[in-house]
Parts: sequence; structure tokens; C-alpha cells
Amino acid sequence: MSEHCPVIVLGGTGYVAGEFLRLIAAHPHLELAAVVSDSQAGHPVSHAFAHLAPAYPEQRFTSLSDVDGLLQVLPRAAVFAAAPHGVSAKLLDDFLTRAETAGTEVHLVDASADYRFADADAYLAAYGHAHGAPSRLADFASGLPEHVRGTPARHIGHPGCFATSMLLAIVPLLELGLAQPEFYASGVTGSTGAGRQPTDTTHHPQRHSNLFAYKALAHRHSPEVCVLAAAAAGVAPKLHFVPHSGPFARGIEMTVMAQLKEPANADTLTERLRAYYAGAPFVHVVADGMPRLKDVAGSNHARLGVACDDDTVVVSCVIDNLLKGAAGGSVQWMNRLLGWPETTGLDAPAPGWI
Repeated sequence: MSEHCPVIVLGGTGYVAGEFLRLIAAHPHLELAAVVSDSQAGHPVSHAFAHLAPAYPEQRFTSLSDVDGLLQVLPRAAVFAAAPHGVSAKLLDDFLTRAETAGTEVHLVDASADYRFADADAYLAAYGHAHGAPSRLADFASGLPEHVRGTPARHIGHPGCFATSMLLAIVPLLELGLAQPEFYASGVTGSTGAGRQPTDTTHHPQRHSNLFAYKALAHRHSPEVCVLAAAAAGVAPKLHFVPHSGPFARGIEMTVMAQLKEPANADTLTERLRAYYAGAPFVHVVADGMPRLKDVAGSNHARLGVACDDDTVVVSCVIDNLLKGAAGGSVQWMNRLLGWPETTGLDAPAPGWI
């Protein structure tokens, strides 16, 4: 690939799309070519994302049909998709067909759930509706960059934010043979994980100073975690997951518990996980207690902490749901697909007090 690559963002008005735009503005090799939103076509990007006005003072949203002309003049493009689950599959299929017709070489990373499963039946079982473009599934691979070597496909379906935090904890325990393949997970997520449109459970008066579980043992990320963990570690786990809504905007704190196969101490397990992630620049295994959300919020970094007694291990993982769990992890994948270091444009530390 050349030193610079034009970027198209699809589904451009949500929180994840805003993070894509912010990361692209600071990336040394990516140049924004278009932000697609049929509902906001013609409107300034700064109207949807006022904080991005300094980066995009003149940029306007465009319609999908207007992208055809752009594809005719672009020999290659990086594409990030942030459309809603259930909408993304057909949208991306249509877009990729347009790119193929125009002869544009495309690498695409989808932040929705629509290309995380290799099998249309598995997608149907998890989401309760048929996949919108099952013939496209073979063009995509899914998994975390830390757990998948090389470039397994031209396009990537990035794992979900809850799934990212669980996979970072579960996969090394499985692959290293440290724990029995049955896990209990409890995670708390910020309100941005619910998207831009408020609902009864995400509206600020309901969420402020509040904490509650939802979809206990029935969250849609559970089968995704099991599939991706089995692919990465070669062992199929059983998962019991209870998600919670937290009274903060961004971030996830995930606590994973399992039975150890053999007695161990926290220091030994910490060193085993630290060695496992030695080549992962965004994953840090701490030895001084459990990590805190503000250690990572606003960054693409993840922090893990370990505790154990004679037969039980606890791994706590904190990530930013919009970054490591969505836009940041997707840019990490795109860097690899385009042949750049994975840290390119992503190595800023967490702000610390957001």
C-alpha cells in the first residue's frame, strides 16, 4: 500500500463513527474521503460531532449513491463501517459490490455484529433474524488482533465491546491450559455502549447514579465469545455472563472467574498472562492490584489484573468500549491489513480523568 490511503466511513452519525473520525484525523496515513449517512447527507459533520469541528470544518455527510463517483476515481480505499446491527450486512454487501464494479481495492472493518459469525445459522441463533448477506460471510474473519495472526481475510468483523473485554481474559486461560473451560463473567458498561438514541434504560435520568443488571445469562455477546474463544484457543468454553449498566459514559469493567486446573498463586498467573501478551502493545497485565477504568478510558489500551485462591482465578479487564472495543480495535486491524504497525495512530495514553 502507498504511504497514504483514503478512508470511507459508513453509518457515520453514531458514537463509534465519531470515534472513527477522531482517530482518522490524527492518523498519519489515513485521509478521510467520505462520511456516508443517507439521513444526514449534505449536512456538516460538525453538526453531529461538534467536538470534531477543528478537524473537519468543511466536511459534509454524503449519501451512499454519491459514493459511486468517488469509487470511480479511487484505486484503493480503507472502509470503516459503524452501521447498526442488522442493517450493516446488506449495506456492506451493496457497497462492496459497488467497489468491485468500480475496480476499487477495498479493505473493510465492520464494527457491527453482522460479520462476526462465519455461519449464517449461528448469527440467526444469536440475533433472532436472518443474516442480510450470507454469501458475504466467507469474505470476512473475526477475532481480536491479539489472538489472530496475520491477515486472515480481506475484511474483518471486529468483536463487540463486551466480547473484547471477555476474550482478553478468557483466551489466555484456555490456551495456556490454566483454567477449566467454564467461565462466569460480570461486566459493567458505560452508556455510550447503548448507542446515540436514548431508551428507557439509557436515558440520563434513569442511568445517572444508578447500577443494574440486564439480559442476565442471555446477552447476545455470549455466543460470540464462545465461538471466537474456541477459534483462538482451540478449546470451546461454556460462558455464564451477566452485563450491567453503569452510571458513566465510556468504558467497560469486566470480571471473569473460573476454576483452576491446578493450584496456583496470583504472581505466577500474572507472569503467565504477561508472557502471553508480551507481543501485544495494547494489553498490559498489572501486578499491583485490579485495574481501574480511568486507567484506560479514552485510549486503545486494555489492562488486566489477576487474583486467585487455591482453586479459583479471577481476571479483571478494563477497556474503553468505544476504542479498544470498537473504533480503536478496528483501526488496529486496518493498520495490519494495510501493512502498517498496529500502533499507528493509536498509541496515545489514556487522559486519566475523563
